[in-house]
Parts: sequence; structure tokens; C-alpha cells
Amino acid sequence: MAPIKEVAFERTYAASRETVWKAWTDPRMLREWWGPDNVSIPECRVDLRVGGEIYIVMEAGEAMGPYKGTRWPMRGKFTLVEKNSRLVYAATAWTEGQEQATAIDQVAELTLTDENGKTKLQLKVAVNKIGPNATMAVQGMQMGFTQELEKLDRFLARWESRT
Repeated sequence: MAPIKEVAFERTYAASRETVWKAWTDPRMLREWWGPDNVSIPECRVDLRVGGEIYIVMEAGEAMGPYKGTRWPMRGKFTLVEKNSRLVYAATAWTEGQEQATAIDQVAELTLTDENGKTKLQLKVAVNKIGPNATMAVQGMQMGFTQELEKLDRFLARWESRT
């Protein structure tokens, strides 16, 4: 069955593949950059193995006005883990308290490769099923992931300057 929507991104980061991998798989690092602008990550768990769980909760901050305090959990299972190069997980995201109506079933595929001393990241997310009230969230995926990957760039720049 064809996905309802697919978004794809390609970025090059001035950081090693190992550092970018760790940013995607270490819960302490994920908390610092995951999600679009104006969200925090109060909960994050990663069991990095095929069949292991990824669980991340985004919470809307003050700048999100009427959405302030809204929580958007995502729970998934890793289906492929190739250290420092590929990561695939199938996940469901939703708005807390509205699980059935806002559920978004998706598969995310991350690939990291070396490129002239930097790391090329390719991310593809395929949405396979949505709840009746999830249309706006799906329409905003391109913008949300763009903001997230820009946050990752800023995080990696800070991280690299620490080491």
C-alpha cells in the first residue's frame, strides 16, 4: 500500500557520523534538539536494538500560545539498526488525550554517510495511516522536520565546540 504522505530531507552536518548517530540515539542528546521550534522533550527513552523501543514526548512551550502544555508522544520500534549508518523505526505519534483521533502511523528511515569530512544525513518519513483529526499535523510535517533538522545543526555546532 502506498503511503499517504512522504517527506524526505538531505542535510550535511559539520560533525562526524559517530556524533550525528549519537545525537539520534542517545536520549540525553535527543532531548536537546528533537522536535520543531518551541517544544521541549520531558520524556525520552531509546532501547537501541532491533525490536527495541523509541519513546519521545514533545511538549508545547509558551511561544505556542493556545497549544502551550500540549503533549505529543511518539512510540515506536526499531526495525533496522546499523551503527553509525542506518536507522529505521516504525512509530505512532498522537496528541495526548486524543490518541485515536490524532494518531499518525509512520516509518522513518535515517541514513548517514561520510562526505568530505562531514556527515550527510538523509531522512525519509512515510505516513501510512492517520486518525480523522491528524490532517493538520501531517500537512505540517515538512515544516516541523525542517525546523527539527535546523535545531540538530545548531546542537551539533555547540556539541562540536565542546569537544
